[in-house]
Amino acid sequence: MSKSDFRTGFIAIVGRPNVGKSTLLNHLIGQKISITSKKAQTTRHRITGIYTDADAQLVFVDTPGFQTQHLNQLNRGMNRVVTQSLQGVDVVLFVIEALRFDERDKQVLQLLPQDIPVLLVINKVDRVAEKNRLLPFIESVAQAFSFAAVMPVSAAKDLQLDDLRATLRGYLPAGAALYDENEITDKSERFLAAEIIREKLFRLLGEELPYSVSVMIEKMTVEKMQRKPGDLRKINAAIIVEKDGQKAMVIGKDGEKLKKIATDARKDMEKLFEGKVFLEVWVKVKSGWSDDARVLKSLGYD
Repeated sequence: MSKSDFRTGFIAIVGRPNVGKSTLLNHLIGQKISITSKKAQTTRHRITGIYTDADAQLVFVDTPGFQTQHLNQLNRGMNRVVTQSLQGVDVVLFVIEALRFDERDKQVLQLLPQDIPVLLVINKVDRVAEKNRLLPFIESVAQAFSFAAVMPVSAAKDLQLDDLRATLRGYLPAGAALYDENEITDKSERFLAAEIIREKLFRLLGEELPYSVSVMIEKMTVEKMQRKPGDLRKINAAIIVEKDGQKAMVIGKDGEKLKKIATDARKDMEKLFEGKVFLEVWVKVKSGWSDDARVLKSLGYD
């Protein structure tokens, strides 16, 4: 293949909360960089994932689920991330759940650009027992927008993802790779460490509490290991909550909940960073942080 045949471009992944956008990103690039949970609105930032092969470099931009309720300062900022991420991309993946298309999806649909290709990605098709229901559903949704292509997939099961990547390549401009072939994201290790801790909060806490919680990496150092592969990362992290009662819930009885959060997070960090991690986590109370622009900026929410 000549250099002129290589293709590179940016692909935004958009959709309402909880349709599997982050799972799709992780499986498309073959590495977990975007946190996931069964709770909606897990992703809060624009996450970039990079997939490179011999033919193309696909730069995926995962976005928060577009929020139509609970519009505090945090959620308004997250919605801005969605709309800003649609600017300057070459293709958009509009992700919906198989056999589910409601007003929330239609609101996101209204944000989509008319001048660049939009692919309809119907996720979680593995959960559909009656497959004959899929074709009428696809035909119905396809009438709502001029989609460039329709791709039924299962991100979690890796179904049809090779076909999706191949289809995407056809919509990307010719050009040299923008990132090194070994890079999988443009996010820093500090950012990824904070996100991993936040994922454990979503998975291990009750329904509402994770939405009042954030994570700040206060210190991170990297040291060379002697006679062992990989580096040693020492990470000090603060979990930010809004109330004293929430702090008690995060810590748990005899500190067991916080210990579980830290242990699970450390294991995921060691897998991602390919080295040992020493992780210290504590809980801080910052009343009203999700509506305080200064606090949000310090936590990385622009």
